[in-house]
Amino acid sequence: MNKQEVFNKELSYIVNDDVRESLSFMIDKIPDYFFTIPAASTGKYHPAYAQGDGGLVRHTKAAIRMAYELFGIYKFEARKKDLIIMALLLHDSVKKGEEESKYTLFDHPLVACEFIRKYQKNLKISKDEVDFVCECISSHMGKFNTSEYSDVILPIPKTPEQKFVHMCDYLASRKVIKIEFDSNNNIVDE
Repeated sequence: MNKQEVFNKELSYIVNDDVRESLSFMIDKIPDYFFTIPAASTGKYHPAYAQGDGGLVRHTKAAIRMAYELFGIYKFEARKKDLIIMALLLHDSVKKGEEESKYTLFDHPLVACEFIRKYQKNLKISKDEVDFVCECISSHMGKFNTSEYSDVILPIPKTPEQKFVHMCDYLASRKVIKIEFDSNNNIVDE
């Protein structure tokens, strides 16, 4: 499978070549299971389109599309938009760990940051930009930052960009928002 091809549309939203190349590199490192699992094992917190085979891919695409649409009213500079897209594409990239565990890891946002930092020397973006992406990812759960099954307390979004990433992820998980996908898991534009 060509993992980058799965996200061709989302990569096309990125205007800075170094960010696109860095994200492309990271996409190739995403574990294979990411491309087949549903967004949530129970289906309790995600819409129908995020269930079944490829559900996590569709959820990720929906979160990025939310950002893309909202960029029209949230005036982030172009480079920040690119880094936000990178954060959204990678936010659940290791949801079950680098080696697939049976269940979602509650601390998967922190695991995703470790995953990205492991490859930092291969990325064409700065350390500060990697930190920015990781801060957006680590806080993407918003107020859902604790679990009865874990001692980990995830960070709460503080900056406008962190709050934006959380909002896009949250909107992509709402059952009242319907998004149509084609057979290749691409969002159908009307």
